[in-house]
Amino acid sequence: MPTADRLSETFAALADPTRRAILARLALGETSVTDLAEPFEMSLPAVSKHLKVLERAGLIARGREAQWRPCRLEPGPLKEVDDWVEHYRKFWEQSFDRLDEYLRVLQAKEKKGGRKKSK
Repeated sequence: MPTADRLSETFAALADPTRRAILARLALGETSVTDLAEPFEMSLPAVSKHLKVLERAGLIARGREAQWRPCRLEPGPLKEVDDWVEHYRKFWEQSFDRLDEYLRVLQAKEKKGGRKKSK
């Protein structure tokens, strides 16, 4: 899947607070669907729908070990999001640095102009 499409799917999956909470829980380690569903006031089928969205986005992997259905976090798509955000973080930091420099220049000019007026 092209990166832009994967990013779109990842961001769509991350848009829901329940799915973000599920990912936060999985960041602590592999766990079962039942344990993931416990803090939410929704049915197991509803939680399973959220898990399917996360799985389609590549954010989690689900296994099958006898009766246990473990889920685990898959870091790849989150790394892609981090890389994408990092590009824009650098852009904004550089923009803010330029703005800071411009403000320093303006303040220096204002101080010089203020001294001349007081004479």
